[in-house]
Amino acid sequence: MDPSEVLAKKVGVPVEAFRLLVTLLAGYPIAAIYHKLIVNVQVKLLHHLFFAFCGMSLCYFNYGKDTYHSLSAISVTYLLVILLRSAPLLMLIVNFLFHMIYLLVGYYFTASNEYDILWTMPHCILTLRMIGFGFDVADGLKPEEALSKAQKETALQKPPSYLQLLAFAYFPSSFLVGPQFPYRRYQSFTNGEYRKYDGCVQAGLKRLGIGVLYLFVCQVGLYFLPDSYFLSPEFAKQSFIKRIYFLGFWGKFTLYKYISCWLFAEGGLMCIGFTYKGKDAFGNPDWSGCSNVKLSLLETGNTMQHYVQSFNVNTNQWVGHYIFKRLKFLNNRNISYAAALAFLAVWHGYHSGYYMAFLMEYMIVSTEKQIELVYTKHVLPQYGEMLNNSKIYTVLNFLCLKSYNIIYMGWCLTSFVFLKYERWITVFSAVNYFGFIYMLIWALMYNGYLYYSRIQPKDRQAGPTTIKQATD
Repeated sequence: MDPSEVLAKKVGVPVEAFRLLVTLLAGYPIAAIYHKLIVNVQVKLLHHLFFAFCGMSLCYFNYGKDTYHSLSAISVTYLLVILLRSAPLLMLIVNFLFHMIYLLVGYYFTASNEYDILWTMPHCILTLRMIGFGFDVADGLKPEEALSKAQKETALQKPPSYLQLLAFAYFPSSFLVGPQFPYRRYQSFTNGEYRKYDGCVQAGLKRLGIGVLYLFVCQVGLYFLPDSYFLSPEFAKQSFIKRIYFLGFWGKFTLYKYISCWLFAEGGLMCIGFTYKGKDAFGNPDWSGCSNVKLSLLETGNTMQHYVQSFNVNTNQWVGHYIFKRLKFLNNRNISYAAALAFLAVWHGYHSGYYMAFLMEYMIVSTEKQIELVYTKHVLPQYGEMLNNSKIYTVLNFLCLKSYNIIYMGWCLTSFVFLKYERWITVFSAVNYFGFIYMLIWALMYNGYLYYSRIQPKDRQAGPTTIKQATD
């Protein structure tokens, strides 16, 4: 029996989850070895070899012979860049389609009712990395004046060698669960541009400690509120208030599972000195350049938009940079936003739960913007001073927003976690479809408000004429 299987059995966790955790934590000793033995070596070839070897070894530790999937995908991208660099549009299209089709075929042959830790998990990270790399190479062939500020920062005038591409793709602490970053960051790191700044190890260990805390809270929370509970008759028998709050807290704990993994990965990248962002407000080095979660906004935010802005930050930035902004020709932000969310849903896989989750995100964020518009335009001008001076309103507003924040997080994550229609619809049914109902009620109210807003000016214009006619 494999040693990792023996240890996983003793700990009482699935071997795949155990290997995932070991791989994420391996980033810290790798960082220590790099700082001790390699960081000051002038031969860059050794740096690339070190990162490629460590990353590929960890990939093999997790997935064995299935490592050939990622190796094949990286090799195809390298060949496309070499062979089709003179035809960048064709290179972009072929590269994009190859990686998305390869990933979706992989999903098809490995699909189950659960979120499995298979080779497709890191491959979805690799898919974005290779697609983004293709865009950066194509941008490097354009005149500088044709590029946006963000594109200038990521464009590659000269493509890397095969070894450099392997090291970039398999970079330890990032290839398994992210975060995403462009090749230019890897290039700056290996060129030694971040070495003169200190504090990376302290920042990384702090991130590790926070990750341990989030993992502990996650494990305790999901022990009392496991996924299976929400499919059971016992859950359906609870009062409605208990059901929606239980689902909301379960959503929080489930979110912490992802967050803890990202924090472990970020900490490893910080320790190795990879994540330099610039100077903070106090003039100190800021090592949050690859942070995938904004913890303060996540914990203090009150809306779904706050979750979107604070959760899976790098992936959202990747989609914004490589998908959303490149759809500017559509001249419609809503269509571009919907297309970006559709891409994310397809990227996650075939399960209906993914599509429902991203549809819910679009609907809820749109609803929040509508509510904010009405509140800002009509409530604040008339009652703003009174509300701002009311302590009771302040407390009630805080409690209502926090309750909304918790409850709707559980609702939105339900389909994302339970994946299959017959599973997530069971949970939706158990909470009386409240998420749909409240949004439908608001949609009716908002359309009534829009109708009233349209006819009101006409009534004002018609009023004086009618009075004049009556007095003639």
